[in-house]
Amino acid sequence: MPIKIREDVAYILLNKINQANQQGSERVDFNKTDFTGRNLTVSDFLGQLDYFNQKGYIDAEFTGNAYAKQEDVPSLVEAEDKGVDFRIANTLGAPDGPLPHLIRFKKASLTEKGHKALQRLQENYPQALEKGPKVPIATKDLPFLEKVQLKAELPDIFDARDLTIIVYRTLRDLMTTESSEKVKSEFKEDNKEELHELWKDNNPLVSWLSKIRPPLKFDGQTFLRRIEQEGGVPRGTDGVKVIKAVFSATKEELSDGMKQEIEAVLPDNIKNIWQAA
Repeated sequence: MPIKIREDVAYILLNKINQANQQGSERVDFNKTDFTGRNLTVSDFLGQLDYFNQKGYIDAEFTGNAYAKQEDVPSLVEAEDKGVDFRIANTLGAPDGPLPHLIRFKKASLTEKGHKALQRLQENYPQALEKGPKVPIATKDLPFLEKVQLKAELPDIFDARDLTIIVYRTLRDLMTTESSEKVKSEFKEDNKEELHELWKDNNPLVSWLSKIRPPLKFDGQTFLRRIEQEGGVPRGTDGVKVIKAVFSATKEELSDGMKQEIEAVLPDNIKNIWQAA
C-alpha cells in the first residue's frame, strides 16, 4: 500500500517543527489534537515523517522504525532517556491501539527546502485545512512528479502535482475522448494507477464535460495562459518550463504513435515545446 503525502498533514508537521525551532527548541510533541478531523492513521503520519526526512525537508536524527507495528516496540517511554528532543506522543491514537511507542529524535529542524515548502503551504492557509484534506500524493507517483519538479524548477512536490493536473487538463481539451482514453491505456504498468489519477480531472464537472463535448480549438498563447493562471505558477519559474517538464516526463510513458497523435493536436508554439521536451 503506497504512503500518501498529504498537503494538510505536511503543513501541520512542518509548521509545528518550525514553531518549536523559533522558540529555540528542537523538541516537538505531536498528539491527537494536532490532527483532529484529518482522518489520519499512525502509519500514514509516520510514513510522511520519514519521507520528509529522507527528502531533506527536515534535518532529523532519530532511532526507531517509522513503520513499526504496535507489537514491535515497548509501550512505555522512559522519562530519563537522554538526548531525546523530538517525541511523538503516545496519545496520537490509531484504530488498532496507541501510537507505536516512540521515534526518538536527537534533533528536528527545518532545512531551507523545508522552509520554502512551508512558505508555499502557508500562502494557501487556511483554505487547505478548512476544506479538509486535499488530493493525496502516492509515493509511487514521486519519481514522475520529482522529474517534473526538477525540470520545471518548482519549489516542492505539491506544485508539481497541481501543475501536472492543469497541463493535462489543458491538453485533454484539445483531444477527442477516444484519444484521451488511449493515452490512459498507454501509461506503463508500474505507473499506470498513479498516472491515471493525474490524467483524469479532479474536478467532477470538468471531467464530465470533457467526455461529452468535442475537442476545443485554441492557440498556444491560450494554452500557456491557462497553465500560468489556473495553475498559479510560482515565482522562479514560468509556464513554458512547467509545460516542457510535464511533456518530457509524459513522453517517457508513451509509444511513438501516441506521441505523434498528441503532437498533431497541439498549437504551433506548444508543438515546439512538445518536440523539444
